[in-house]
Amino acid sequence: MTQTKPRLCAVHQPNLFPRLSTLAKLHAADVWVALDDVQFARRDYQHRARLGPRSDPSAQQWMSLPVALPSGRTTEIRDVRVLDSEMSRRRVARMTRQAHGRGLHWEPVGNVVDQVVHLIEQTDRLAEIAIASTQSLLELVGWTGEIVRSSDLVARTERSLRLADLTLAVGAAAYICGTGGSRYLDGDVFADLGLGVQYFSCPESGIWAGASRVSAIAALAEDGRTFLSEAGSQLSTERGR
Repeated sequence: MTQTKPRLCAVHQPNLFPRLSTLAKLHAADVWVALDDVQFARRDYQHRARLGPRSDPSAQQWMSLPVALPSGRTTEIRDVRVLDSEMSRRRVARMTRQAHGRGLHWEPVGNVVDQVVHLIEQTDRLAEIAIASTQSLLELVGWTGEIVRSSDLVARTERSLRLADLTLAVGAAAYICGTGGSRYLDGDVFADLGLGVQYFSCPESGIWAGASRVSAIAALAEDGRTFLSEAGSQLSTERGR
C-alpha cells in the first residue's frame, strides 16, 4: 500500500531573488507561506539581493529597490511601495545581467528577470514583486507547490505559535525550520498541535558555496536549473537533522 507523503510547510518573508539557501528550503516544501504581514526590515533581503561570484565576497554587491514606508518603521511588508519604477526596472535588468549574464545557463534565468522587470512596471507593491521573483525561480527548478500569504490566514503573534498556527492553517503535517529559526523555535508548541518539525540546512561547499549570502541567480545562471532537484536527496537528509 502506497503511503501519502506528509505535506510540508515553509514560512518565509518575501525576498527579492532569494538566496540559494532560501530557495532550497522553499523547494523542499509543498506549501510556502509568504510572511507578508510582519514589519519590513531595511537590512534584510526583502527589497534587495546580493549578486556576484559565490566564491568571492569582495566582488559581490547589493542590488536594492528604493522603497517607501507609508507607516514608517512599523510598515508591514505587504504595504511597502517601490519607488521610481523606471529606475528600478533599469537597475534590476542591468545589475543582474552584469553580474551573471555570462553564465552558461543565463538565458532561462534572464527570462525570469525580464518577467520581474515587467511586473515592476505594473505594480509598486514590494511584496508582489518579491513573491513573484521567488515563485519564478522556484518554477524554473521544477517546483509545483502552493504559495499562500500569511495575511490571508489567522495566527497568534508569538513566533513559535505563529509558525505552528500557519502550518496548521495550510493543512501541513510538519514545518520546515531553517538554521535561523532553529535558535528560537519551541518544538513543544508544534507537538501540542500534532505537528512535526523538520530542520533544514544546506551543504556549505561545492555548488552550495555562498548559498546563505548570494542570490540563487548565481547558481542557476552558472550551473543550470536541474541541480537543485538532483540535490534533493542530500537536502532531505540535511533537513532531518
